[in-house]
Amino acid sequence: MPIYAYRCSACGHQDDHMQKMSDPLLTVCPSCSAEAYVKQVTAAGFQLKGSGWYATDFKGGSGGTSVTAPSSNAADKPAAESSPAACSPGCACH
Repeated sequence: MPIYAYRCSACGHQDDHMQKMSDPLLTVCPSCSAEAYVKQVTAAGFQLKGSGWYATDFKGGSGGTSVTAPSSNAADKPAAESSPAACSPGCACH
């Protein structure tokens, strides 16, 4: 839930309130009971900690991966894999 800063324009009382975004605005000052309690515009305060997040951080999701797929190009394969003698019958590598 977001935390909103309020200030009373009558007595100067300031306070922070945790409210849902759908909650109505507070208008009555808890200090002087005047109907002059208004929400202030403040900067968002948050911190990013850790090394970050990546597409590979979503387990079981359909996000991308940072690992590249192996190449099917014959020039990229070692000589032992590309020779027919090293393959088993029915091999699909060629």
